[in-house]
Amino acid sequence: MQRRMFTLLAAATAAGLTITGCGGGGNSGGSSGGGGGSASSAALTGTGPITLVQGKDTSGFVQGILDDWNKQHADQKVRLIELPESADAQRSQMIQNAQAKSDAYDVLVVDNVWTAEFAANRYIVGLPENEFPTGEMLKPVVESAKYLNKLYAVPNSSDGGMLYYRTDLLKAAGISAPPKTWDEMKADCQKIQATSQGKGKFCYAGQFEKYEGLTVNAAEAINSAGGVITDESGKPNVNTPEAKAGLGWMVDAFKDGTIPKEAITYKEEEGRRAFQEGKLIFHRQWPYQYNLANGKDSSVAGKFAVAPLPGLKGPGVSSLGGHALGISSFSKNKKTALDFIKFYTTKEQSQKYLELASQAPIYTSIYDDPALQKKFPYLSVLKESILSAKARPKVVRYGDATQAIQDAAYGALTGSMTTDAALSQLQTKLEEITGKK
Repeated sequence: MQRRMFTLLAAATAAGLTITGCGGGGNSGGSSGGGGGSASSAALTGTGPITLVQGKDTSGFVQGILDDWNKQHADQKVRLIELPESADAQRSQMIQNAQAKSDAYDVLVVDNVWTAEFAANRYIVGLPENEFPTGEMLKPVVESAKYLNKLYAVPNSSDGGMLYYRTDLLKAAGISAPPKTWDEMKADCQKIQATSQGKGKFCYAGQFEKYEGLTVNAAEAINSAGGVITDESGKPNVNTPEAKAGLGWMVDAFKDGTIPKEAITYKEEEGRRAFQEGKLIFHRQWPYQYNLANGKDSSVAGKFAVAPLPGLKGPGVSSLGGHALGISSFSKNKKTALDFIKFYTTKEQSQKYLELASQAPIYTSIYDDPALQKKFPYLSVLKESILSAKARPKVVRYGDATQAIQDAAYGALTGSMTTDAALSQLQTKLEEITGKK
């Protein structure tokens, strides 16, 4: 789509829509088409204990941050509520809580693709942007936390897809640089697989199971071939030669073995394990994999690097991922929630996320720090990935939209429909969902 804090994006639920994942299905159930209204302009008052609600903390460091807060705020302690690893399941439970008007959830860790849906349906309240240093943050990340130009959540991490590649295998095959295009990657794989070191290795994998990760990968393929799913105005425009070239590449890659058949079941973690076990030459993945793949239990530690994603004619385009903190409209202690978000989203905390869990920072200066660049060699690649990333469709009924994208892409990848039929079906469904033709 958490992946890592979010390590994992995933599966499906019920309402409307935006990398690491949310899933979809059902209708948005929205009662408001705008970001105004009583919930959005509700006073941020009330102090006392609150909850932080997110996917399973696979990083293991979130509780330590909460402990730091709790030591200083004995009467306003924060309790962590961990939802399933699947981002789609997280979204579903957050929506169910909001629709029940329950005050059980206070601060929500919101995937950036949920912002429009949560804001329009008044699940979260508007926030005072002038009380946060958004000018010091990466612009695409801040924009992804807005709806109708108003801030509804404060970014705490970003995400951009990168190409992980085996430096040792490229070197053994006499390849001096990572591929910039899909054709180059396929040719490199053939050279590597012909060596003794590369024999039996799979070429490439991403996230292709039918969940939000497939939306991310399909969007990246389409965008990397010059296509779009929706244009800048939100109008669907996916039934085009450019989109066909992108989705068609994925379909052909499964057919010719560039992508192994088993990758149709890969989400973030399945692919990560395959890469760390040395099965893959190239892997499309988020930055959280970097530290894990260099861990003591990894067979590829010290044997890989990262590069921009490849595309049709040159470097490809990542889907923008990331998470932000919003305040539930039904929280009784919104003032405490606001103060906690300020504590949780500082530059110091952002650097800590980077150092402890390879999470993409939100502050520009962290990427430009020479000491951190030396310590984390992928920072420059990651920064460019995020700055050039494309957001997934910003529509209120995102759950329906992402489900439509997954249905079409999965149908094409598994051969149950042609690429042409898949894109035609997707165009029609998106027009129905958005009301734009």
